[in-house]
This record gives sequence, structure tokens and C-alpha cells, in this order.
Amino acid sequence: MSSGYEIKSRNVPKLHQLTSKTVLAAAGCKTDVDTLTNLLRTRMQMYEHDCNKEMSTTAVAQMLSNTLYGRRFFPYYSFNVLAGLDEEGKGAVFSYDAIGSYERTPFSASGSGQSYLIPLMDNLVTFKTRLDPVPDMTVEEIVSIVKDAFVTAGERDIYTGDAVEIKVISATGVTTELFPLKKD
Repeated sequence: MSSGYEIKSRNVPKLHQLTSKTVLAAAGCKTDVDTLTNLLRTRMQMYEHDCNKEMSTTAVAQMLSNTLYGRRFFPYYSFNVLAGLDEEGKGAVFSYDAIGSYERTPFSASGSGQSYLIPLMDNLVTFKTRLDPVPDMTVEEIVSIVKDAFVTAGERDIYTGDAVEIKVISATGVTTELFPLKKD
């Protein structure tokens, strides 16, 4: 967490696990992010009590959109990316604007390093700028690409931070890895 060139804390997580298959990445004002995640968790708990099941990733995506839209005249200062597994067990990534408009994308980025990450992911994940076929990648290869992308962003953007928290979502649950970016 930083303000200008001042680092307030080096250990502020930006990834919030909402369900066993859904994770919210949120950048922006810490108090707004905390308020938003607490509200989402409360609504998901109410859903779980009413329906006796965990909310699906696509349902969480719609609920987040509705929640953000409900505050459109005084929006949360929170830039959100929601990721998880859909009903078919496939990966789902949803990118949001401040007032709840969202789309499902192959990948997304938010925050100060976004301008460094998106072009790299266009090239390495979706092959938008390449003519060779898109290969099937393993989880390890994808995690390696994410690490390389954040090393690149961290070298060019002072606000990216000292480490990246990587969460891998699978049918068996969510695993977390903390990858250091800078040692200086």
C-alpha cells in the first residue's frame, strides 16, 4: 500500500478468496476494497444459508456487478478482477469498471502495472500479435509467465511492489504462492 513515493505497508494483500473457487483481485482505496469485500462476503453467506450451497463464480460475478452499479453515483474506488472456475470447471476471468460494467476475458490486469502487463499477456497468452498456433499450457507454464510479467512490470513501475501473490484455482481448491520481485 503506497501513497505517492511513500510506502505505507509492504504486506497488504490485494487478492481476496471469496469462495473455494472464486478469488477477487482489487486495487484502489484500501477502505473501499475492505468495505466491498465484506459486503460481498455477507451477501454470499446469506445466499449460502438460503440455498444451502456455495455461490458459483458466475453468480459472484453478477453480484459484484450489481453491487458496484448500486453505488454508481458515489462508486467504490476499487478496480476489480474476479477469477474462478465456472459451472463447467473452466477458468473464468471477469474484468470490471468502477460502476459494475463487466466482461469475461481470457486474462485481465488492474492497477499501476496494468499498462506493462496487458501487452505482454496479449502476446504470450492469447497470441494476438503472433501467427503461430496457441499451445495448450500447463499450470506451471502459466505461473511462470505470470512471474515473468510481474518481474517486467516491477522493474518499470515503482508502485507494483516487492512481491506478487499468485493464487492458482483448481477443482481441488486454491493454492497460494508469494513470489518476491525486488530484493533491493
